[in-house]
Amino acid sequence: MANPLEHEQRGARRHLVELLQEQGIRDLSVLHAIAEVPRHIFVPTGVKHRAYEDSALPIGSGQTISQPSIHARYLELLQLKGTEKVLEIGTGSGYQTALLARLAAQVFSIERVGPLLDRAKEVLAMLNVRNVSYLLGDGTIGWRQYSPFDAILVSAAAPTVPPAYIEQLADGGRLLIPLGDKTEQTLFLMTKRGETIDQQEIAPVRFVPLLGKDSWAS
Repeated sequence: MANPLEHEQRGARRHLVELLQEQGIRDLSVLHAIAEVPRHIFVPTGVKHRAYEDSALPIGSGQTISQPSIHARYLELLQLKGTEKVLEIGTGSGYQTALLARLAAQVFSIERVGPLLDRAKEVLAMLNVRNVSYLLGDGTIGWRQYSPFDAILVSAAAPTVPPAYIEQLADGGRLLIPLGDKTEQTLFLMTKRGETIDQQEIAPVRFVPLLGKDSWAS
């Protein structure tokens, strides 16, 4: 039975999906997830009226929810089939987590800011999301207990790839991470093939800094 929250602002979500299609997003499973997940419940009251704009929005604690086109591009690049175990670095608002929960079998999400994680868990519980495990801690060291992961996506920018991500990636697994300085970065898609890492440069991006032991100091 559909969650009542999923019926709210359904028209606005359909319009957003049409906009993403115009921008070149083709993965139907990603578009369907965006059509079903109510983004407006993941943002603060003061910016709810902007929830379905293609804009990044503040969520408190100096963090933002990325623009929907970034989420869509990220998720399309991962080519998830629904069977994967995924590690998400940066739970943030929980919106991307909710999308991942529809696209993968299991999601393991790490957040360093306690109030953000608490709020995200509340909202995801309201949506009856049950295939996500949460960890409050340093995302740069990953979550070794549940590795290897079929995909790792990093929602903050690092100067270099933290070693844990390569170590905890399954053979054939994909890593999405923005690399660069604190103001401008490039999104990279990396695929692990045995001892080799294939690296593909995707596009210029701007993300908040990834803070932790193996990235920027907090």
